[in-house]
Amino acid sequence: MPRFARFAAIDWSGAKGARHKGIAIALCEAGDAVPHLVSGPEGPWSRRQVADWVMMEAESADTLFGFDFSFAPPFVRRGGYLPGDDVPDDGPAFWAYVDAICDDMDLGGASLLEVAHRRHFYFGKADGLKAAFLHHRVCEALYNAGGGGKPSTVYDAIGAAQVAKASFAGMRMLHHVRPEVPVWPFDPFPAAGSLIVEIYTSIAARAAGRPKGRTKMRDALALNDALAALGSRPHDGPMPDDHGADAIVTAAWMRQAATNPALWAPTALTSEVARTEGWTFGVV
Repeated sequence: MPRFARFAAIDWSGAKGARHKGIAIALCEAGDAVPHLVSGPEGPWSRRQVADWVMMEAESADTLFGFDFSFAPPFVRRGGYLPGDDVPDDGPAFWAYVDAICDDMDLGGASLLEVAHRRHFYFGKADGLKAAFLHHRVCEALYNAGGGGKPSTVYDAIGAAQVAKASFAGMRMLHHVRPEVPVWPFDPFPAAGSLIVEIYTSIAARAAGRPKGRTKMRDALALNDALAALGSRPHDGPMPDDHGADAIVTAAWMRQAATNPALWAPTALTSEVARTEGWTFGVV
């Protein structure tokens, strides 16, 4: 069974630039203490600072880190991440490839979508029918089939809900961090030490009683109701923004969910899926 001392939820960002107001980190200890937001060392976090923070914190205590982006593109149902292009066929090797071809600032990944592999991504009507780009991973299809809703695909690069740029930036970060911290399920669950998992903040919000389509918490009452449902003490500071509230609730959910053996052994998580696509923790 998992034996982590701390739980960190990271609401991620793929935005261009070097500082990102969209990144929020919430950290909590085992028990019922409310997760607290961790400030960046120089104001808003950079992605490189987050990578450095993860590696530092992973050494100081056994920590479960959750990142809210897709750790890999779909592979199993298409036979490749970018069919027709010569790219690696397993997650960690693909992360190394993404890092090698992207020269974007602060571990950004936009150039992969916009230049290197442009034909695989939907940016608007000029690219044809959007439906032709809506490919999903095994865990995403399972989540949708269970009534969770259809997650965004990494091939859809427009709109407020797109996760493409954040995901490819995140893959670069994973490449840099993985030598120090294993990444589940691409790496097996370690007997000791810290671990990184993929999270989806909507799963945490739904587990906390938030209704489908209304997972965002805009006021302290909604935030504290969600925390109470997850066995956490209430938030006692100023109301955080959407990113901070998502991170706080998700960290509390991770603390509770990490003790559920079923979440670490989904039936559909085959060795091929684990090697190529990974999995969103909490989908069963």
